[in-house]
Amino acid sequence: MLAKILAAQMKGSLKHFIEDVRDEIIHILAFSEVTIDYAEEDLPPDLVEQIKSKLDELYILLNKTLQASKSREGLMQGFRVAIIGKPNVGKSSLLNALLNFNRAIVSDIAGTTRDTIEEQVKIGTHLIRMVDTAGIREADNEIEKIGIERSLEAVEQSDIVVALFDNSREADDEDKNIVKLLKSVENSKQTIIVKNKKDLEEKFLFPSLEFDLELNSKDDVSSLVAVLEEIMDRSNGSDEIMLISSRQISAVEETMKNIQESFLPLEDQELEIFSFHLNEAVKEMASITRPFENDEMLDKMFGSFCLGK
Repeated sequence: MLAKILAAQMKGSLKHFIEDVRDEIIHILAFSEVTIDYAEEDLPPDLVEQIKSKLDELYILLNKTLQASKSREGLMQGFRVAIIGKPNVGKSSLLNALLNFNRAIVSDIAGTTRDTIEEQVKIGTHLIRMVDTAGIREADNEIEKIGIERSLEAVEQSDIVVALFDNSREADDEDKNIVKLLKSVENSKQTIIVKNKKDLEEKFLFPSLEFDLELNSKDDVSSLVAVLEEIMDRSNGSDEIMLISSRQISAVEETMKNIQESFLPLEDQELEIFSFHLNEAVKEMASITRPFENDEMLDKMFGSFCLGK
């Protein structure tokens, strides 16, 4: 999948997309400059509405590309998968099973993992950065508190969250806090809710919690691997244009910001300020492909509106 997308970008699909957006903004900028400098010429009476409509279309298009690219960042950098749960729920055992070697210390003592542990593993055609987090609970010492804070940061930075709940222990306030954390990220993260140690006597009851899968205590992780691969395949299954670097993503975000900030001065007929924001938008898009030359706008002005004739 990665090779397919990169090949498409090398053939110019991203360049053409950026150039088309850039060209459209320059065209709109020419509308504005014509209004400022050539007010006596014949211009469409609904010019402001035309410009606003075009900007709306561009903003929606850029946002669609931006969100699609962000959802597929794992393709370029490796998906980040955070394993969370209360202490001693089996997070380190799960990490070791996924890696096929004992990377994390496994102990019956709660709170053994005091910091995040990160390792890379390949699942299908995808690279994954697995992060084993410190058990999330009310800590009674400073070192454990720091580890839990880093666990919460790992969740925030992750693409996928795997939440473990221990089938062999009764649900408690710590489990409730994990559920609250899951609800807080459910709209921004892919989550996999796992009932662990299903082969042991069932004591865990949490009626409102729906499990995506169940694992036993014998390191059988094949079902989780299949779910992870399915999520990543689905995330990367689109042939849409993809921004392939943080610099490109930043440039598009700044372009969108300037487009958004141009609406108010456009409505207030403050065209100098409006033109300023569009110039900034063009510069941001141009930073991805090629510099913006002022002559291009002049060409648009005279070519589109037949000015000076």
